[in-house]
Amino acid sequence: MEGEVVLKAKKVELLGSFNEWKPSKETPMKKLKDGSFTKTIDLTAPQEYQFKYIIDGKVWENDTNPDRFEYNGYGTERNSVVVL
Repeated sequence: MEGEVVLKAKKVELLGSFNEWKPSKETPMKKLKDGSFTKTIDLTAPQEYQFKYIIDGKVWENDTNPDRFEYNGYGTERNSVVVL
């Protein structure tokens, strides 16, 4: 996840199929000194998960380097996908 929007962000959360796209106390990411964000979560393999980041509670962003993208059924929007 890169970009000026992210570097200026106060809060970034990781939402996806693994948490029913709902924010929780487990999904906020930690802001690093360089302004980027990080988060480690345990996921079950073998499986695929769709996900996105939500920045400051209002801007949805995809990962810049997912395993692939998949259309999410809402027009032309795509979700990031991680394959385990």
